Amino acid sequence: MSDAPFTAPPPPDSASARTAQVVIAIQALRALTYGFGAVLLGEVLASQGLSDTVVGGIFTAMLMGMALGSQAVGRWADLVGRRRTYRALFAILGLAGAAFALSGWPPLLIAAALTGTLSTDANESGPITSLEQTMLSGVEARARPRVFGRYNAVAYLFGSLGALTAGGPTALRHLLPTAPADQRWLLAYPIAAVACMFLTHRLPMEVEGPRRAGRKPGLVRSRANVRRLAGLFSVDAFGGGLVVQSFIVFWFVRRYGASIELMGVVFFAVGLLQAVSSLVAANVARRIGLLNTMVFTHLPSNVLLGAVALMPALPLAIAALLGRSALSQMDVPARQAYIAEMVDPEERIAAIATTNSARYVARPLGPVAAGSLMQRVALAAPFLAAGGIKIAYDLVLYWRFRGVVEDSRSHPTGG
Repeated sequence: MSDAPFTAPPPPDSASARTAQVVIAIQALRALTYGFGAVLLGEVLASQGLSDTVVGGIFTAMLMGMALGSQAVGRWADLVGRRRTYRALFAILGLAGAAFALSGWPPLLIAAALTGTLSTDANESGPITSLEQTMLSGVEARARPRVFGRYNAVAYLFGSLGALTAGGPTALRHLLPTAPADQRWLLAYPIAAVACMFLTHRLPMEVEGPRRAGRKPGLVRSRANVRRLAGLFSVDAFGGGLVVQSFIVFWFVRRYGASIELMGVVFFAVGLLQAVSSLVAANVARRIGLLNTMVFTHLPSNVLLGAVALMPALPLAIAALLGRSALSQMDVPARQAYIAEMVDPEERIAAIATTNSARYVARPLGPVAAGSLMQRVALAAPFLAAGGIKIAYDLVLYWRFRGVVEDSRSHPTGG
């Protein structure tokens, strides 16, 4: 196959190992906080009596901020310094979280959301994610799938744990009526941000971006390939947006009469399976290569996604969903390692920011389309459309990008 397998990675050098340890520790703390805060955030906004339009505007601002923040990181972080930018982002996260914890004034909440540092997804947090992935890309090429696998597995695991702990404030108030209201518990964001800022001081100076005399930051040699890849990623993200977690819960309740308690257990199991699949991805990539892992684990998961809608009974639908979850995230560490391998070291931060931003922009369009499909076509239509779109993405990706990494490796300036 043209996407050559990786051999077993050598032991990492001390700077790379230290970078991975620090970034993954920060990822665990962030994911725990995001998982906890995402559950509380919806309840807090609802309890403040804000209109649906205002709440929708806040979440739209959050997604816009993630895309704009990622682009800013791609353009400026290597000039300002990656460690300095990392600390600044956590300072902004602390201020944004404090705004949601202490205020209900819509203009302030929208401004805080536009920073791009808040997220309702433990594994996606805009500019912070783009910068972390860039720093992890500095490890030796054969070790990248394993490092990215751990990075993503930690996000899924700790995000699930954070969501489980979100019921704690309510339980505490049953025991202690004077305990703080849910909104004040969002102060977990600034507390976590301060802890993350402290951890960033352990990063070695080697995480700073490489610089070449006379070369400006940004995409140069790889611009065309990165833009094509970003376009494909936006299609995949739109397909995924048709079946976001909240929509799947809604669909299972409507189609099968599933209880919220059952779906909570199901999605905890989904998070565990996604964590395991992220770890397994490194071994798969070592055997069959990065692009093949991205495509040939994603294809069967998308078939199972479409099959969910065709199951005649709730247990079979849950089994299809869990089967899909066991495969669906194997492409993520491979995708992150593939981008780092495809471009020159000086281009990595711009390439990662560009491809992430494309996904952030396209994904919010999915839920709107899903509601229309369900209303105008059929109850099963969003799952079938999502599976079909994502299968088409896999096939075009394989057709268009076979051999691209080998071409990059043969380039005299490639990293």
